[in-house]
Amino acid sequence: MPGGGKSTVGRHLARRLDAPFLDTDVAIERRIGCAIRSYFEQEGEERFRDLEADVLTDVLAESRGVLATGGGVVLRDANRRLLRDRSICVYLRSTPEELFRRLRHDTKRPLLQVADPLGRLRQLFAERDALYREAAHFVIETGRPSVPTLVNMILMQLELAGMIDPQDVPSPVDAPPRDER
Repeated sequence: MPGGGKSTVGRHLARRLDAPFLDTDVAIERRIGCAIRSYFEQEGEERFRDLEADVLTDVLAESRGVLATGGGVVLRDANRRLLRDRSICVYLRSTPEELFRRLRHDTKRPLLQVADPLGRLRQLFAERDALYREAAHFVIETGRPSVPTLVNMILMQLELAGMIDPQDVPSPVDAPPRDER
């Protein structure tokens, strides 16, 4: 969901894993040469979703590391299959009320520039929660834990599933900073 912490938590997770971090929204903006909001307003949601699908396909084929996607990426079945089949997908699940608390002053997210942003978040959650769950290998309830706590929760899930070796994960103090690619 918008405001769920994908980019922030993803960036911190990448540092802990000593892995590259990529945000598909940043990759999209680089490709189009303008802000997503401007593109969205000029071209419409359907054209944006086409572009988003292309970027997701390219990124999953070319990159390894931690990836944060836009919240609407799950709207297309092909994207959900890609996330499920070509990645380890973690859904950072937050209630609409928690998201509203985080986003109440945000003016950059096109889907939330409406008279009733909380109502819109509730609608998006009702439409997307099952889709996020379909794509996800793990669901992490975000609530109010700190970013480091969320990162540790994700690492614990990956370790329990045998997907990473805890001895290969640097401690938070030892983790080197990684640039966004």
